[in-house]
Amino acid sequence: MPNENNNGNNNNHGKKYNRNRRRFYKNNRPKREGKPQEEKVTAELNPIETELETEETELEYSEQEIIEEEAVTEELSEEEPPSAPCEAEEGCPKEAKKPHYEVVGVRFREGGKMYYFEPNNIDCAENTHVIVETARGLEYATVVMPKRTVSGSEVVLPLRKIVRIATDNDERRHEDNLQKEVEAYNMCLSKIEEHRLDMKLVEVEYAFDNSKLLFYFTSEERVDFRDLVKDLASVFRTRIELRQIGIRDEAKLLGGLGICGRPFCCNSFLPDFVQVSIKMAKEQNLSLNSAKISGACGRLMCCLRYEYDTYLAESAITPKIDAIVETPDGEGVVVESMPLKGVVKVALDKDPSTFRLYRRDDLTVKGHAKGKHKTVGKNARDDAQKQKSGDAGTKKSEKADKK
Repeated sequence: MPNENNNGNNNNHGKKYNRNRRRFYKNNRPKREGKPQEEKVTAELNPIETELETEETELEYSEQEIIEEEAVTEELSEEEPPSAPCEAEEGCPKEAKKPHYEVVGVRFREGGKMYYFEPNNIDCAENTHVIVETARGLEYATVVMPKRTVSGSEVVLPLRKIVRIATDNDERRHEDNLQKEVEAYNMCLSKIEEHRLDMKLVEVEYAFDNSKLLFYFTSEERVDFRDLVKDLASVFRTRIELRQIGIRDEAKLLGGLGICGRPFCCNSFLPDFVQVSIKMAKEQNLSLNSAKISGACGRLMCCLRYEYDTYLAESAITPKIDAIVETPDGEGVVVESMPLKGVVKVALDKDPSTFRLYRRDDLTVKGHAKGKHKTVGKNARDDAQKQKSGDAGTKKSEKADKK
């Protein structure tokens, strides 16, 4: 509603109205004690606007009081002492016990991952062949862990059951499937060459009930194998599935001998691939030559992980290279550290050209000098070279005197 004094100019009235509201709230801002200041209303505001603004101010006061009351309540609740723990005989709620399950561990292939199954009241000894129920039907497996009880955190529910111990017919069927896998492998190779696909066939696996035929292959790129699947389905008259795997999975499936002369860990006993980094080789003072620390798959060897934790624990209590230590023979610098033996090689300040071995328990670390072991080693090599050249000159002079 336009003011009577603005001659109907609504735009000017709106600007004046907003400006007066800002002045009003600035002058009538409530204090923290909850007591409002005295209202300072300009003469330009009409009575209706003043009443509206007063109501809004009172609403702000009530909200401020509620906030302060809640803050006081929180402070009082924080100062209350914690209640004493109740005892079991007083009717306290008991903690829910974690469920336990009776399971049997089986593997579907040698070196593969172990899976838990419900025994189904069947006594299975280790290395017994059984028929189990899986998501893709019945499968032939080998027991690697007899019946035992495990906690619910180790089990993936729902647990599937062991159907029966493998019979003679089951054994013959499994042998027939192995023969069919060889034939399917050769057939797939010919089809791959026919379609000129850039893929390497690794392994073929038949489902126990012949309901599915799986082909595992590797490739550096994505492969369009739709036509290949159609040809294979027309030949074998069953469901065909092609799976692209990595180079480490290829080594796990094929197997072989490592540079240590033993079978691949991943193929013989390692169920899952562990994370390996070049840092593990550095911590163990190994050569960083990729040919020496890489396996047949071309990746870092899994066995780098085996002793890594032990090296970290021993290195933490062994003086580092370049550490200034106090020895029974005087002060010196560590030039080589052998954490597993608990021994370090020290160059003494009084005789830098001679290195001595000390037990880490006999040393006291006094400081650190970065790069000092290199200087000590260089001086030792120079002294050795000078001594060698001096000995050679002495021998030549002796030969000349003899002549």
